[in-house]
Amino acid sequence: MARLFLLILSVFFVSGAAAREKVDLLTSIKPLQLIAAAVQDGVDEPAVLLPPGASAHHYALRPSDVRHLQAADLFYWIGPDMEVFLKPLVAGRRGASQQIQALPGLTLRHFGEAHAAHDDDDHDHDHDHGEHDHDHRPGSLDAHLWLLPANALVIAEKMAGDLAALDPTNAQRYQANLAAFRQRLSDLDQRLQARLVRVGDQPFFVFHEAYDYFEAAYGLRHAGVFSAGGEAQPGARHVAQMRQRLQQAGPSCVFYEPPARPRLAQTLTRGLPAQLAELDALGSGITADARGYERLLESLGSTLAECLEGL
Repeated sequence: MARLFLLILSVFFVSGAAAREKVDLLTSIKPLQLIAAAVQDGVDEPAVLLPPGASAHHYALRPSDVRHLQAADLFYWIGPDMEVFLKPLVAGRRGASQQIQALPGLTLRHFGEAHAAHDDDDHDHDHDHGEHDHDHRPGSLDAHLWLLPANALVIAEKMAGDLAALDPTNAQRYQANLAAFRQRLSDLDQRLQARLVRVGDQPFFVFHEAYDYFEAAYGLRHAGVFSAGGEAQPGARHVAQMRQRLQQAGPSCVFYEPPARPRLAQTLTRGLPAQLAELDALGSGITADARGYERLLESLGSTLAECLEGL
């Protein structure tokens, strides 16, 4: 009987130790969760703070969100150039936090630089300062850095190292997942290069300047950004100017973002040879599993290619 009691007690302690090895990894936004899911595959599932459709720039956390943020073992956020509202909360955390935009080895871009580099070409981009919203000032950091596959790999390497330090039992699994992720990204990069190289000269417009990392990686360049500054609806003069640019571009694609097609997109393209399509830089509807990040990039690439190939 005493031997049976000791056996049960030993099982209890072993299972308790295993439970304590579980790492509560939390990310601020869905793309970081997708990268973490590739690293944690077969071990655990990462959580995400912001729900689908929430603005990464402005979001009011619920009390339960704040509690989870404070309790998580690891927390990853892009940084104050993206989620400025998180800055004071991250400062008060006890667990480890990583500001992704500060990671060494990343390729970082700044708003306006892609078009400044082409001032002497024949394309008319007309990027005046009034077209950037208050979060995208020319010269400020473009925080949509996850859309470059090489950056996603840097992020995954950091996550794998952090997880191994907290959970050495699964360290080899994290490294194996990282190696598999690296190979899949290489294969995906080749597929995207092969398809998108054929549409690099086709004109397209976006409503949110979020895709410069992806565009730079695959030889694309948007012809304009249809934002009017802040959250305000554009005036009649601004709409007329945008329609004029669409008329000058001829057949083109106009990409909007979920959750809804903006009425402005329909107003701008009515009667013009412009195709409307949705791009989602956050991957709101993508399942957070080992291949979720790849599906995010594949979705962007396919949507861009399908529209531009049809022009």
